[in-house]
Amino acid sequence: MFSGIIEEFGIVTAIVREKDNVHFTLTCSFVDELKIDQSLSHNGVCLTVVAVNRHDQTYKVTAIRETLLKSNLGLLEVGSKVNLERSMMMNGRLDGHIVQGHVDQTARCTKVEEAEGSWYYAFEYEFDKDKARQGYMTVEKGSVSVNGVSLTVVNSKDNSFQVAIIPFTYEVTNFHTFKIGTVVNLEFDIIGKYLSKLNSYSE
Repeated sequence: MFSGIIEEFGIVTAIVREKDNVHFTLTCSFVDELKIDQSLSHNGVCLTVVAVNRHDQTYKVTAIRETLLKSNLGLLEVGSKVNLERSMMMNGRLDGHIVQGHVDQTARCTKVEEAEGSWYYAFEYEFDKDKARQGYMTVEKGSVSVNGVSLTVVNSKDNSFQVAIIPFTYEVTNFHTFKIGTVVNLEFDIIGKYLSKLNSYSE
Protein backbone atom coordinates (compact mmCIF):
# COMPACT_ATOMS: atom_id res chain seq x y z
CA MET A 1 0.00 0.00 0.00
CA PHE A 2 1.26 3.47 -0.94
CA SER A 3 0.21 7.08 -0.51
CA GLY A 4 1.31 8.58 -3.83
CA ILE A 5 3.89 10.82 -2.15
CA ILE A 6 7.05 10.22 -4.18
CA GLU A 7 10.32 10.08 -2.23
CA GLU A 8 12.57 10.70 -5.22
CA PHE A 9 13.21 9.45 -8.73
CA GLY A 10 15.61 6.58 -9.33
CA ILE A 11 17.74 6.05 -12.43
CA VAL A 12 17.60 2.88 -14.54
CA THR A 13 21.15 1.52 -14.91
CA ALA A 14 20.49 -1.78 -16.68
CA ILE A 15 17.66 -3.64 -18.43
CA VAL A 16 17.73 -7.39 -19.09
CA ARG A 17 14.96 -9.22 -20.94
CA GLU A 18 14.36 -12.87 -20.07
CA LYS A 19 11.53 -14.51 -22.02
CA ASP A 20 8.41 -12.41 -21.22
CA ASN A 21 9.96 -10.84 -18.12
CA VAL A 22 12.13 -7.75 -17.84
CA HIS A 23 14.68 -7.25 -15.04
CA PHE A 24 15.37 -3.62 -14.18
CA THR A 25 18.41 -2.45 -12.22
CA LEU A 26 18.13 1.00 -10.65
CA THR A 27 20.04 3.28 -8.33
CA CYS A 28 18.66 5.70 -5.73
CA SER A 29 19.75 7.36 -2.49
CA PHE A 30 18.16 4.79 -0.15
CA VAL A 31 19.58 1.55 -1.58
CA ASP A 32 21.26 0.82 1.78
CA GLU A 33 17.81 0.76 3.40
CA LEU A 34 16.30 -1.72 0.95
CA LYS A 35 16.00 -5.44 1.51
CA ILE A 36 15.01 -8.39 -0.64
CA ASP A 37 11.22 -9.03 -0.82
CA GLN A 38 10.45 -5.39 -0.06
CA SER A 39 7.67 -3.69 -2.04
CA LEU A 40 8.60 -0.54 -3.92
CA SER A 41 6.48 1.57 -6.23
CA HIS A 42 8.02 2.34 -9.64
CA ASN A 43 6.03 4.92 -11.61
CA GLY A 44 3.07 3.69 -9.57
CA VAL A 45 3.73 -0.02 -10.17
CA CYS A 46 4.32 -2.15 -7.08
CA LEU A 47 7.40 -4.32 -7.71
CA THR A 48 9.35 -6.60 -5.39
CA VAL A 49 13.04 -6.01 -4.74
CA VAL A 50 14.79 -9.25 -5.78
CA ALA A 51 18.44 -8.22 -5.33
CA VAL A 52 20.42 -5.47 -3.62
CA ASN A 53 24.02 -4.58 -4.47
CA ARG A 54 25.33 -2.23 -1.79
CA HIS A 55 28.77 -2.12 -3.43
CA ASP A 56 27.56 -0.28 -6.53
CA GLN A 57 24.41 1.13 -4.86
CA THR A 58 21.89 -0.60 -7.10
CA TYR A 59 18.92 -2.90 -6.69
CA LYS A 60 16.93 -5.11 -9.05
CA VAL A 61 13.22 -5.67 -9.67
CA THR A 62 11.36 -7.82 -12.20
CA ALA A 63 8.27 -6.92 -14.26
CA ILE A 64 6.17 -9.72 -15.74
CA ARG A 65 4.34 -9.63 -19.07
CA GLU A 66 0.99 -8.46 -17.60
CA THR A 67 2.70 -5.54 -15.87
CA LEU A 68 4.52 -4.55 -19.03
CA LEU A 69 1.30 -4.64 -21.06
CA LYS A 70 -0.65 -2.39 -18.66
CA SER A 71 2.08 0.08 -17.71
CA ASN A 72 4.81 2.24 -19.22
CA LEU A 73 7.63 0.17 -17.72
CA GLY A 74 8.26 -1.52 -21.06
CA LEU A 75 9.17 1.89 -22.48
CA LEU A 76 11.95 2.51 -19.95
CA GLU A 77 15.52 2.82 -21.17
CA VAL A 78 18.87 2.95 -19.42
CA GLY A 79 19.03 6.45 -17.94
CA SER A 80 15.24 6.79 -17.52
CA LYS A 81 14.00 8.51 -14.37
CA VAL A 82 11.49 6.45 -12.37
CA ASN A 83 9.31 7.74 -9.52
CA LEU A 84 9.97 5.75 -6.33
CA GLU A 85 7.96 5.31 -3.15
CA ARG A 86 8.46 2.75 -0.40
CA SER A 87 5.36 1.13 1.09
CA MET A 88 3.36 3.20 3.53
CA MET A 89 3.82 2.79 7.30
CA MET A 90 0.42 2.48 8.96
CA ASN A 91 1.44 4.48 12.03
CA GLY A 92 1.81 7.73 10.11
CA ARG A 93 -0.32 10.31 8.33
CA LEU A 94 -1.82 9.53 4.94
CA ASP A 95 -0.57 12.60 3.09
CA GLY A 96 -1.77 11.60 -0.38
CA HIS A 97 -4.51 9.03 -1.00
CA ILE A 98 -4.73 5.24 -0.92
CA VAL A 99 -2.65 3.91 -3.83
CA GLN A 100 -2.36 0.15 -4.30
CA GLY A 101 0.43 0.09 -6.86
CA HIS A 102 -1.86 -1.71 -9.33
CA VAL A 103 -1.81 0.32 -12.53
CA ASP A 104 -5.14 0.31 -14.37
CA GLN A 105 -4.00 1.63 -17.73
CA THR A 106 -1.76 4.15 -19.42
CA ALA A 107 -2.49 7.68 -20.62
CA ARG A 108 -0.73 10.06 -22.96
CA CYS A 109 0.29 13.62 -22.12
CA THR A 110 -1.48 16.03 -24.48
CA LYS A 111 -0.50 19.41 -23.05
CA VAL A 112 2.13 20.97 -20.79
CA GLU A 113 1.56 24.53 -19.68
CA GLU A 114 3.66 26.64 -17.31
CA ALA A 115 1.63 29.03 -15.16
CA GLU A 116 3.63 31.51 -13.09
CA GLY A 117 5.82 28.93 -11.36
CA SER A 118 3.51 25.92 -11.43
CA TRP A 119 2.63 23.57 -14.28
CA TYR A 120 -0.57 22.19 -15.75
CA TYR A 121 -0.54 18.82 -17.49
CA ALA A 122 -3.36 17.35 -19.56
CA PHE A 123 -3.70 13.61 -20.13
CA GLU A 124 -5.88 11.53 -22.41
CA TYR A 125 -6.66 7.84 -22.00
CA GLU A 126 -8.75 5.18 -23.74
CA PHE A 127 -12.32 5.37 -22.47
CA ASP A 128 -14.37 2.22 -21.86
CA LYS A 129 -17.97 2.74 -20.72
CA ASP A 130 -18.16 -0.61 -18.92
CA LYS A 131 -14.90 0.04 -17.07
CA ALA A 132 -16.06 3.54 -16.20
CA ARG A 133 -19.15 2.04 -14.54
CA GLN A 134 -16.71 0.09 -12.35
CA GLY A 135 -14.93 3.25 -11.25
CA TYR A 136 -12.17 3.36 -13.85
CA MET A 137 -12.60 7.09 -14.41
CA THR A 138 -11.79 10.46 -12.93
CA VAL A 139 -14.11 12.89 -11.18
CA GLU A 140 -13.71 16.62 -10.62
CA LYS A 141 -11.56 17.30 -7.52
CA GLY A 142 -11.10 13.56 -7.03
CA SER A 143 -7.80 11.73 -6.67
CA VAL A 144 -5.78 9.94 -9.32
CA SER A 145 -2.28 8.45 -9.36
CA VAL A 146 -0.13 9.51 -12.33
CA ASN A 147 3.18 7.63 -12.48
CA GLY A 148 2.64 6.96 -8.78
CA VAL A 149 2.06 10.62 -7.86
CA SER A 150 -1.11 11.38 -5.87
CA LEU A 151 -2.84 14.28 -7.62
CA THR A 152 -6.14 16.17 -7.65
CA VAL A 153 -8.15 16.04 -10.87
CA VAL A 154 -9.40 19.16 -12.65
CA ASN A 155 -11.28 19.47 -15.95
CA SER A 156 -12.42 15.86 -15.73
CA LYS A 157 -13.85 14.52 -19.00
CA ASP A 158 -14.82 11.03 -20.17
CA ASN A 159 -11.34 10.29 -21.48
CA SER A 160 -9.16 13.14 -20.23
CA PHE A 161 -8.27 15.29 -17.25
CA GLN A 162 -5.75 17.84 -16.03
CA VAL A 163 -3.55 18.14 -12.94
CA ALA A 164 -1.55 21.00 -11.48
CA ILE A 165 2.03 20.47 -10.31
CA ILE A 166 3.83 22.62 -7.76
CA PRO A 167 7.58 23.34 -8.15
CA PHE A 168 8.61 20.82 -5.47
CA THR A 169 6.74 17.95 -7.17
CA TYR A 170 8.08 19.07 -10.54
CA GLU A 171 11.67 18.78 -9.30
CA VAL A 172 11.57 15.57 -7.20
CA THR A 173 9.48 13.46 -9.60
CA ASN A 174 9.87 12.64 -13.27
CA PHE A 175 7.13 15.14 -14.19
CA HIS A 176 9.88 17.52 -15.30
CA THR A 177 10.69 15.07 -18.10
CA PHE A 178 7.13 14.95 -19.47
CA LYS A 179 6.35 16.37 -22.88
CA ILE A 180 3.49 15.97 -25.33
CA GLY A 181 3.25 12.27 -26.15
CA THR A 182 4.81 10.98 -22.92
CA VAL A 183 3.09 7.77 -21.75
CA VAL A 184 2.20 7.66 -18.04
CA ASN A 185 0.66 5.11 -15.69
CA LEU A 186 -2.80 5.69 -14.20
CA GLU A 187 -4.33 4.20 -11.10
CA PHE A 188 -7.88 5.34 -10.46
CA ASP A 189 -9.16 5.87 -6.92
CA ILE A 190 -9.84 2.54 -5.17
CA ILE A 191 -12.64 4.08 -3.08
CA GLY A 192 -14.41 5.14 -6.27
CA LYS A 193 -14.09 1.59 -7.60
CA TYR A 194 -15.70 0.09 -4.49
CA LEU A 195 -18.52 2.65 -4.49
CA SER A 196 -19.19 1.98 -8.18
CA LYS A 197 -19.29 -1.75 -7.50
CA LEU A 198 -21.71 -1.35 -4.58
CA ASN A 199 -23.90 0.96 -6.64
CA SER A 200 -24.13 -1.65 -9.42
CA TYR A 201 -25.85 -4.08 -7.03
CA SER A 202 -28.61 -1.56 -6.28
CA GLU A 203 -29.49 -0.94 -9.91
